[in-house]
Amino acid sequence: MQISDILTLYGYNYWANRHLLDVAGQLNEAQFAAPAPVSHKSLRGTLVHVMSAEWLWRSRLQEGVFPTAMLDETDFPTVEALRLRWEDEEQAMRTYLSSLTDEALNKPVHYRTTKGTPASMILWHILFQVINHGMQHRSEAAVVLTDYGYSPGDIDFTVYLKELKD
Repeated sequence: MQISDILTLYGYNYWANRHLLDVAGQLNEAQFAAPAPVSHKSLRGTLVHVMSAEWLWRSRLQEGVFPTAMLDETDFPTVEALRLRWEDEEQAMRTYLSSLTDEALNKPVHYRTTKGTPASMILWHILFQVINHGMQHRSEAAVVLTDYGYSPGDIDFTVYLKELKD
């Protein structure tokens, strides 16, 4: 894996996140927070979980900080509140990614889990996991949005690549 590949994948990741937030912005606050048949109990919970995972991993990797919990979804009562925090998180992650080298991507990173357990993983595996994790939960969010009558349409990587060319 090369840093140019990681940057492309993260470009896709943030494109897809913004797209879902744009569509979610059409919902009212009650719909955003309403119970839904997804792993994090609501559209808001699911999207906050995705952002929280990105924040958690970046905090570990860039800052050497080991959070003991994910972010609380109630701190983001609206799509706009979530969007503002996610924009900050995206900028911080892009800054971190721009500091990496191809060589660094293949080295192990030592960290602590949220329970304090020591762990280790190759850096590019971690970075890919963040994107893959987001993809899983964006799919859940897309189902909820579609159920509300606001399908986000295609959020495929190939759509992102096509948009880059156009």
